[in-house]
Amino acid sequence: MWVVLLLAGLWFTLRSGFWQVFNIGRIFRETLGSLFSKSGRKSPSLSQSDPDIASGGSPGKTVTPFQAMSTALASTAGTGNIAGVATAIVAGGPGAIFWMWLSALFGMMTKYAEVYLAVKHRRKSKTPGGGFYGGPMYYMESIGWKAPAVIFAALCMTSALGVGNLTQVNTLADAVHTVFNAPKLLTGVVTAALAGLVVLGGIRSVASVTEKLVPFMSVLYIALSAAALFVFRDAIIPAIQLIIAGAFNPQAALGGAAGYTIFRAMRYGINRGVFTHEAGLGSAPIAHACADTDNPARQGMWGALEVFIDTIVLCTLTALVILAAGVFSTEPNVTLDGASLTVASFELALGPFGAGAVAVCTALFAFATIPGWCFYGEQCCRYLFTHPRAETVYRAAFILLLLPGAVLRLDVVWHFADVMNALMALPNLAALLVMSPQVFSGLRRYK
Repeated sequence: MWVVLLLAGLWFTLRSGFWQVFNIGRIFRETLGSLFSKSGRKSPSLSQSDPDIASGGSPGKTVTPFQAMSTALASTAGTGNIAGVATAIVAGGPGAIFWMWLSALFGMMTKYAEVYLAVKHRRKSKTPGGGFYGGPMYYMESIGWKAPAVIFAALCMTSALGVGNLTQVNTLADAVHTVFNAPKLLTGVVTAALAGLVVLGGIRSVASVTEKLVPFMSVLYIALSAAALFVFRDAIIPAIQLIIAGAFNPQAALGGAAGYTIFRAMRYGINRGVFTHEAGLGSAPIAHACADTDNPARQGMWGALEVFIDTIVLCTLTALVILAAGVFSTEPNVTLDGASLTVASFELALGPFGAGAVAVCTALFAFATIPGWCFYGEQCCRYLFTHPRAETVYRAAFILLLLPGAVLRLDVVWHFADVMNALMALPNLAALLVMSPQVFSGLRRYK
């Protein structure tokens, strides 16, 4: 599956002429840069006769392009940035980070494509003030793929319980227990109560929370990582060298440690990379489809930026701190893994403050992810079931599952999330490749 994901990203990258590389400045200007310009707060209207342009904004339940990106980024910038990086290093060696970078580089164009198609083929609610809704199931329907659309919605609805629920609360509870010795079940109860308050308000409530939480938690974690790396400044270059060497000759880089191969580094690096930036899964486009924009090309740039911030910036910081700290070990039966390994690395750099601060960051990252994925699951439930109470039942089940998720074994939770990721990506990637001419033609017009 990770080979398919990597090749799909490579296809969009090559066909676009490495657009995300040569236009990285433009991506920043037309996304984050637009927040500082009154004229740029909304995407400019393009010709409505253009077949690749979606309907204009609505005063209903839409969100701003930044809020849509914040909701999607909150769902991606979760435990994968803290626990996912650590598990990738433990399972695949330091070289896994190189392949995580590569998956993000190609994934920027994959995410651009799926966000573009989601905005282009979204639907407008018939309910007064209902706004827009959309996602992969709707752009699959546009080419007559009803069965794959149903399959995707069913898998995404189930995946939300693993990727956006169990793994998040499990890592949150693990980090809080490691640092503060708080009972994991109690953490699950508190998380469920707070998440329930947020998701009751729907997409606007979720977006309102995430647009404030995402910038705060990102800046906090970047500052914390910068402080740790300043302490380990002499070990930064060796850590980068270990990543590069480990990507192509893991056993030599790690002194002949058994079990580490290029295959394992590729598998776990790309695997965890996809888990954290979600490019190709089809989840984030569900949030982007709600954006108040009539310009799918620009919203696609928000999607590409999301991958860059999540993996190239946040995941890299985590990896460098772990490797520079030297806490990572190639010895068998090492118990430190996931969030515990990351916490131990920051504690070595900054003492008890570092451990407590990274536990707080873990809690923020994990909590921010939960409401967004609950929204994804609800939208898929809405697509599959016409009963008015179906979404309410799903929401209740999602919140209740936070309780057992807090106390399950780490390996069980991550394996379930991996399987769900792979299954829901298959129909989405197939649709993306078939519909890629629409993406490239729209990109050419926008350029």
